[in-house]
Amino acid sequence: MVILNLFQTGSFLVNNDCTVMYNCTDGLISLNEGYSCSLQAVCETREETHRCYCSSGYLGNGEECTIIQMGDCLDVFNAGFITDGIYTIKPTNSKEPPFEVFCNMTDGGGWTVFQRRVDGLVDFDRNWTSYKEGFGKPNYEFWLGNDKLYYLTNQGNYQLRIDLGNSVRDHYFAQFQTFRINDESDNYRLSDLGAFDGTAVQFSEGGIALSYHLNTFFSTSDRNNRESPEDCLQEAYGGWWFKGCGKSNLNGDYRYSFQSTKSINWFDLPGSWYKIMYTEMKIRPAV
Repeated sequence: MVILNLFQTGSFLVNNDCTVMYNCTDGLISLNEGYSCSLQAVCETREETHRCYCSSGYLGNGEECTIIQMGDCLDVFNAGFITDGIYTIKPTNSKEPPFEVFCNMTDGGGWTVFQRRVDGLVDFDRNWTSYKEGFGKPNYEFWLGNDKLYYLTNQGNYQLRIDLGNSVRDHYFAQFQTFRINDESDNYRLSDLGAFDGTAVQFSEGGIALSYHLNTFFSTSDRNNRESPEDCLQEAYGGWWFKGCGKSNLNGDYRYSFQSTKSINWFDLPGSWYKIMYTEMKIRPAV
């Protein structure tokens, strides 16, 4: 047979559709007709070797492929998935089962999105449990959940990016070198926020819209963990790291597009800090 001349001991050959493997052992050829690719593999030639190869995001010999554990969207990006969309991750320290997140692969890729507002159809005036567990849909308006956000930001050092858009389609961003929240026993306190960079500022010290809230507990309509004047408490809407009368609240009432502390707001945004119509908050490991 011609095939004998192609083989050396310890080598193998796979047919075109990866359904048969020929192995050469001690000068003898054995036939494996049970050879087949995993559902998570492809049949192709790489570096002159034709066989089953596990797809991006999986490890194995091609016949058996195991998903690579993704701790965040940067892991997803580094595994070869470079398209925006919904992926399944599990932070390394999480006690929860794997969960779905929206990965934003722009601006360097690997951003795990945990909040988005686009049209106001999802009610953000939710109770403590809703903010703890999350609500909405990852590819639409949503809050990922404070427990998930805690696990994500405590498996390493993370940076935060916030994209904002106003009613006349001006776009701004705020980026902080570090970002972390504590767990529920500490009321999801905003415990770390690094240096600011971005365009979401006009006159004041950069980043004060959020840095003002550093070391503040998270609060909701049914769990008041803030020290605020009574009139500001009555105006507050949604769940946020409220402090005093506040300098930001990206979970505010979408219907209030003009000057009201109930609205989505970000202090000192060029133009007006009350007319915000689009928000996206996302994190990525700090470099």
